[in-house]
Amino acid sequence: MRRNDGIIASGGSNVAGNAVASGENAKAEVRYSVLPQGDDGRQPSPEEIGDLLSRLIDELGRSDHPDRGDLIEAAEDAREEVTAEAPRRGKLKLFAKGLVEAVPGFTALASLAVTIEEAIRGL
Repeated sequence: MRRNDGIIASGGSNVAGNAVASGENAKAEVRYSVLPQGDDGRQPSPEEIGDLLSRLIDELGRSDHPDRGDLIEAAEDAREEVTAEAPRRGKLKLFAKGLVEAVPGFTALASLAVTIEEAIRGL
């Protein structure tokens, strides 16, 4: 079976990231295959995820997202958590899920949010 690294849409009507599906029982899903990986194909380290979160904070600071202040604060908390000696994965996964849901109208932020979510899922 071949992997689909693009937009998958089926059923009624839904929006996810920068994908839109329309029709009865639509489902929209966006998959990104470009995760920051080392030369050996490994998942990103906590430090690399921290760097992604720093990029997100910078992007949010330049954006006009209506909740950017709250999102910056949450991303700063997540950056501290991911680089902690014993990061709480559940807390990070909740952050990542909320982040993806918070930025669907902002394509660059949505793409970065999905990358962060995938990286955290690989911890």
